[in-house]
Formats: sequence, C-alpha cells, structure tokens
Amino acid sequence: MKKYLLLGTAVLFAFSCFGCAKKEASLEQMQEPVSMDALSNINATAPEVKPMTSEIPAASFQETTPAPVSSKLESLPPSGPYKPTSREIQEALKNAGYYTGIVDGKVGPKTKKAIEEFQKANGLKADGKVGPKTWALLSKNLAAAEPVSKGKSKTR
Repeated sequence: MKKYLLLGTAVLFAFSCFGCAKKEASLEQMQEPVSMDALSNINATAPEVKPMTSEIPAASFQETTPAPVSSKLESLPPSGPYKPTSREIQEALKNAGYYTGIVDGKVGPKTKKAIEEFQKANGLKADGKVGPKTWALLSKNLAAAEPVSKGKSKTR
C-alpha cells in the first residue's frame, strides 16, 4: 500500500513540475525584450500634445440654486404586467355590479364567482382568475364609482 502511495505522490509531483515549465516557456516566448534605444524612440515619435485652454467669460456663469431634493423617493413601475391586489379586484367587481360582498381583500368563493360572471359577460375564458386580459377590462371599473363624502351630494 505504501508503494502505491509513494508512486502516486511521485506522479503528481512530476506533473506539477512539467506543467509549470510549460507555462514559463510560453510566457518567455510571448515577451520580447525591449532595448533602451527602442524606448527612447517611442517618445521621439509621439506627437506634441498641447494643453487645451478655453476662455469662457465669467459673466456666462450664473449662480443657480439647486432644485429642491424630495425626501420621498418615487417607486419604479413593476416590471412585467401589473398584478392587482385582491382589494382592487373586489372594488372593481363591486363597481361593475358583479360583487355584492364586503371589500375585505380576501378572495373567497363570492369573489371567484363574481370574476367568472364578469369574464362570461365580457367574452373571456371563465376561469375565475384575474389575468392581464381580465384586468384590462375590469380595471376600467376600479375608479367608476368614487365614494361620496359624508353629508355632501355630488349633484349640483
């Protein structure tokens, strides 16, 4: 057993040594020595570079106050299609006249039934799920019935 271990170690050592020698040889072949004369000629052949100056009258610079920075950051729109919340779905269904329950944000059997009825009435596949096509039609009813503030009527 010791013989095999010693033989394996010797083989690994030999491969590691030969592998390094090949890498060093290839690096030496890629690098070419550069003489001092060649280095001095590089600067002689380079074109002269003049610093760029621009004369801008001081009157053209105006002091401006920076725009006020809002402490409230605006959120980016979601990538992909918009996914409505359960509450938005229920409100839109209620405004459209398909949902009679309480808008609680929980999609239960009444909400699913209302979604299916809305889909059937609008020529969509009645699967009870609010996908992009269903929401495109249903979202029109989201702001249809704006709440009336207490004590005031909307009629003039």
